Parts: sequence; C-alpha cells; structure tokens
Amino acid sequence: MAMELRGLADGDVDWLVAEHGRLYARDEGFDDSFPILVRQVLDDFVAGFDPARERAFIAWEDGARLGSIFCARSDDPDAAKLRLFFLMPEARGKGLGRRLLAENLAFARQAGYRKMVLWTHESHKAACALYAATGWRLLRSEPKISFGRPVVEQGWEIDLHAPGPKKFPD
Repeated sequence: MAMELRGLADGDVDWLVAEHGRLYARDEGFDDSFPILVRQVLDDFVAGFDPARERAFIAWEDGARLGSIFCARSDDPDAAKLRLFFLMPEARGKGLGRRLLAENLAFARQAGYRKMVLWTHESHKAACALYAATGWRLLRSEPKISFGRPVVEQGWEIDLHAPGPKKFPD
C-alpha cells in the first residue's frame, strides 16, 4: 500500500469524530455518546499537545484519509497511551494497522516511555490479535455497558524495552 503518515492537521479532528461515530454506530451499535468521547479525547490531545512526548499519525493515500493512531501522555510519566487506533474499512487487511502500530511504538520508545497502555473492547478482534502477536499483555477484561451497548472492556500493556517479535506478523 503506497501511503504516507502525516501529523494532525486541519480537518483531521472533525473527520476522526465523524468517522468513529458513523462506523461504530454501524458496526457495533454504539450510541451518540461515543463520538462525544472521541471529540473529548482529541480536544484534550490538542489542548495539551507536547511534541516531544506525543504524536498523531494520520494515514493518507490518494488524497483520502485511511486511519489513525496516537501516542498520548498518561498520568504515569513512564507510560504512554495508545489512542484512536482506527482504520477505514477499505484500508483493513492490507498491513496498514501493523505499520501504524509499529510507528507509534517506535515513537513512544524514542520519546523515553518505558511502557504503553491502551483501552479497547474485546469485539475489536483484529486489533486485539495484533496486540497479542506483538508483545502486548492483556491486563483486564470486564463486561460493562458503554455507549448504549453491552461490551467487554479490555486493558492492555506493553513493555517498550522488553525483547519482542523480530518483525510484525503478516
């Protein structure tokens, strides 16, 4: 896939909110509280952006956005948060997710983080399989009601300095 990764730019926040809302409503039945959360995450990221410790990766190809992943600070100065890992349906299954995850982890290491954490849902099977295959550990898994739906929330973590797979799986 011939594409490029760019930082956060004009129009990206609105696109991310709209596409998260549209696709998660369609695919998972999430209510309108989900894009509100996405907007808050993005507003917080933009308002407190520290370029030495945080990065947004927006994937583009042929003038169209294909996905995103963010490295954000957390309350723990040793831990980065993986946020807003998202792929448009037409970009899935082509290796873009692996590339975005690898770039995000490399940035977190370069920024001096010791570990990275994330929050997701068990229903995101492809992403969870990628996390497991690339050295992440599942720390918690618990049923909840979120965004108007029953979900199983998960917390994952990776030690950024532990030996991991030599390459990302195909």
